[in-house]
Amino acid sequence: MEHKNSKHYHTGFDDGLIPIKSIEPTKSADTDNLCQQMEHIGLGGSAIGDGIRTLANMFADKDMFTVLTLSGAMTPAGMGLIICDLIDRGYVQAVVSTGALITHGFVQSAGMAHFRHRADISDVEAHKRGYNRIYNVIELEKNLDDAEGIIHKVLSGLNPYTTLSSHLVTRELGCWLAKNTEGRGILKSTFKMNVPVYIPSFTDSELGLDVVLYNMKRIAEGKNSFNSNEFIDLLHFMELFNQQKKAGIYTIGGGVPRNWAQQVPPFLSLIESRMPEGKKPTHIKPKKYFAGVRICPESVEWGGLSGCPYTEGVAWGKFDPAGQYAEILADATIIWPFIHQAVCQRLDKLRLEKVEKNFDLKAQVEKAEKLIAPHFKSICR
Repeated sequence: MEHKNSKHYHTGFDDGLIPIKSIEPTKSADTDNLCQQMEHIGLGGSAIGDGIRTLANMFADKDMFTVLTLSGAMTPAGMGLIICDLIDRGYVQAVVSTGALITHGFVQSAGMAHFRHRADISDVEAHKRGYNRIYNVIELEKNLDDAEGIIHKVLSGLNPYTTLSSHLVTRELGCWLAKNTEGRGILKSTFKMNVPVYIPSFTDSELGLDVVLYNMKRIAEGKNSFNSNEFIDLLHFMELFNQQKKAGIYTIGGGVPRNWAQQVPPFLSLIESRMPEGKKPTHIKPKKYFAGVRICPESVEWGGLSGCPYTEGVAWGKFDPAGQYAEILADATIIWPFIHQAVCQRLDKLRLEKVEKNFDLKAQVEKAEKLIAPHFKSICR
């Protein structure tokens, strides 16, 4: 019997809804094909398909400046070469990270190793053996000691009157890796590709502590110590972002790196609206992120930035509501390798193993440095 209101019911197709299709993994030629099928399934799995499509579009767009933000123990967990791929292939043009992640990545790039933890070794015993535990991964204290020696050597080669910032320090470490190591490494890749690396919470890491310790030793020896200014990073990234036609963000985890990168659109608006008349920088052109993909298990209801969806960022003026976004609520160490493989396979099929952008990143980075120089008494490249 036909329901009296049935003639008013929509079929789903009327509204352009995507019909659910049962997935057939055994009929997938590769990971990319499997993930294309996932665009037609429901619940959490559909986000995988949406995320890969969004990432492929972001990376393939030659006008898109993509910021990679990183948090969590990605490098000691073995995700470092995924980051190298994203840089080497020209898919990302700036990196914003925690200091710990970059420090552990530097350890690996310099030829040192991390290890799987063994449950029969207690934390008390691990401390005695110089085993620093990150869940089920061990960072050797000896690794950090050896990295400290390299970092101090690199700092000793800089002009002692240089004002330091994290993107200067990471560039110099990348230069050292390029000259002294074989194989791949995050800072080695960023140095070669002219991709700046910003660490907003620089002192919240072994790398930051090593720089402070170097300064303390210099002072104890009666020598000049480095000054440091975190505003150099902020203004440098702002000026680099300001030069772009379009910008996207690729977030692994959340925390400070995500928020630091996302706050630039509101900052550009503040510069335009709050600077005194006649003193406004005429080159500032407020813009928002137009694309984004987030891989993070953080739930939204706790109210933390790591869990907030892109729609919340729209309310803050950080994201263009007309943009393309995807949220993948999962542990990156579980899902990121599959997502990365699928995206690379898709772009390889389009002959985009490496993307040449329509802008000169090296020239843009250098322009940003010139633009911020008047704000600081001593900046050395």
